Amino acid sequence: MGKWWPLTAVCLGAFMLLVDVNIVTVALPDMAVGLGASFSSLQWVMDVYALVLAALLMGAGALADRAGRRRVYVIGLVLFALASLACGLAPDAPVLLAARAVQGAGAAMMFATTVALITASYDGRDRAAAFGVWGAANGAAAGVGPVLGGLVTQALGWRWIFLLNLPVSVLAVALTLRVVRESRDPAARRIDLPGVALFAAAAGAVTYGLTRAGDAGWTSPVTLGWLAAGAVALAAFAAVEIRSPHPLVDLRLFRAPAFTGIMIASLAMSGTAFGYLLYTSLWLQSVAGLSAIGAGLAILPMSGLAFAASWLTGRFLHAVPARLTVGIGLLLVGAGTLGQSVLTAGSGWSALVPGFALTGVGVGVALPNVTAAATAAVPPERVGSAAGAVSALRQLGFAFGIAVLGSVFHGVLERSLHGDVRDPAGTARAVAGGHAAEVIHRTPGGAVESAFAAALDAATATAGVIAIAAGIAVFALVRRDRPAAGAATPEPVATAAKMTGSNGAR
Repeated sequence: MGKWWPLTAVCLGAFMLLVDVNIVTVALPDMAVGLGASFSSLQWVMDVYALVLAALLMGAGALADRAGRRRVYVIGLVLFALASLACGLAPDAPVLLAARAVQGAGAAMMFATTVALITASYDGRDRAAAFGVWGAANGAAAGVGPVLGGLVTQALGWRWIFLLNLPVSVLAVALTLRVVRESRDPAARRIDLPGVALFAAAAGAVTYGLTRAGDAGWTSPVTLGWLAAGAVALAAFAAVEIRSPHPLVDLRLFRAPAFTGIMIASLAMSGTAFGYLLYTSLWLQSVAGLSAIGAGLAILPMSGLAFAASWLTGRFLHAVPARLTVGIGLLLVGAGTLGQSVLTAGSGWSALVPGFALTGVGVGVALPNVTAAATAAVPPERVGSAAGAVSALRQLGFAFGIAVLGSVFHGVLERSLHGDVRDPAGTARAVAGGHAAEVIHRTPGGAVESAFAAALDAATATAGVIAIAAGIAVFALVRRDRPAAGAATPEPVATAAKMTGSNGAR
């Protein structure tokens, strides 16, 4: 048993950081009431964590290669723990959001080092077994998150979903320092600080612009201004990366259509499959009348089936071309989210279950092969860059998905309330901010319930269309069934792909 202690230390941190992506989903209504949060603040509790994680992930990996993977992992754990404490004690929404951003930075340092730490700790069959356990832990995090969040919120209060990270972090730090040996890359590249800064600026500006579209409108100066700022930052990032001898991302990889197709899939997958769950959770608790635990259990069919399908796909379909598994998986996600667009004022939670189930199966079919497909489309010396880009775009896609679907939700909600309530904008803000139950009580006749259902239907339908479009792009661009000559083969990274892919929420 002694040889598996390093794996235990790594899995503790990975499980914790992935649980924290979606553990807040069912706790958000209680957070909104407790902190008096606005709709945008409620949205950013989830968005800022994923955004910072995506923005810093590749830079954290380069830092770990130079400074030491164990050192960076432990620093990430400590930072994550301190930020969790700040989240749990936050007196208002701005403090909570700032702490969540710091949490995302700690999570990036942890997530960027886990695969390297396992690789350095194990060889041969032990390494394969270790990666299998790590993948199972990641998949379990996706399924446990909403249920654990509901249980803790209902039993102890929402602040404890963050405070419970403290003892886990202390145990993980102590175990890592005792049983995990340090490792570095002797040929580590320099850290591309301008690239990190510009990528973060572009991602943040675009996400904020997409978020503001729900309140200000898609053609408003503030929305267009932030989107333009993001475009300028992205252009500057591309210019810097092309000229850099040690780029954060080798943009030449996008010359390969197969790699571009997989990047589109990575960007679309998490956002379309999970980006609307914030509003689904609000509906389940505010309109369908479920408790926090009940809402978590209602979402469980999706995350549970994603885990099961991911395991089965990795075990039995690893030889199937990624063009089929990733493409069909995205089409299933699209069909599943479209299947959730069936709500009316009188719908119950069970109306969502078939769509949840189909979405979960789609995620499980697609994600195990995404990383392997990306690395198979590039030369062997570019495998690390390709794998980092996949992980970063998956997290960024989740942040974009929350922003885009949130804007759609809020816009349709407000429009649907016109003619039925005196103040449609104020009512929409109250409903989306977690106060739907109070608004419904003050507004008989079913107008609020109908508007909420229409808004959620619009958000899930939008997610479905995007997922289907991404699936079609995969079939159009990922044309080879086998890697090109000189490209990396998927087998060396297949296990890692199973692990990173089994993370259902991101």
